[in-house]
Amino acid sequence: MKRFFETIRVQDGKAYHLFYHNQRLNTTIKAHFGFDATIDLANYITPPKRGLFRCKVIYSNTIESIQFFPYTPRRINSFTLVTSSIEYSYKYLDRSPIDALFAKREGSDEIIIVKNGLLTDTSIANIAFYYKKSWLTPKNPLLPGTTRARLLEAKRLIPTEISHQDLKKFDTMALMNAMIDFVILTDFTIRKSDAL
Repeated sequence: MKRFFETIRVQDGKAYHLFYHNQRLNTTIKAHFGFDATIDLANYITPPKRGLFRCKVIYSNTIESIQFFPYTPRRINSFTLVTSSIEYSYKYLDRSPIDALFAKREGSDEIIIVKNGLLTDTSIANIAFYYKKSWLTPKNPLLPGTTRARLLEAKRLIPTEISHQDLKKFDTMALMNAMIDFVILTDFTIRKSDAL
């Protein structure tokens, strides 16, 4: 049986943006197990009262476990472009294909996965680039993240196709996921792999 997970920001007793996590979890269950789930994670999560935690919810057709890990964000300023035909449109618990790509980062802090000639995501976050007073995000990400969904809904992002040739146009980028929200980088480097 396939297993999946959600990563939820928990700070000082509050679990953030559960609407979007519930939406993705229930959509995933319907797609893989064939029934309409109505799980509300608020009924399952009892967060620690103090501190910042990464809440990991593991599930299949039902909630299997909930764990809390103290969280410190990782500093990310350098990227290597890695090409792949990987399929990760759902948040599978088995991340070994992504881990294998991450191992190709060649000394960089992170990777940016290029699929079908277009930029998708890093190994842990969706991405965006600032251009002509707008934030552009890849139209077809590897994984549609909950923060990305929220910012698209708020009209703060414009989905578009971005190739590695477009990178020279950008001097500001952002990373986004449930734990860091939307972090803007102005000091970053992106290295192309030999395949590009």
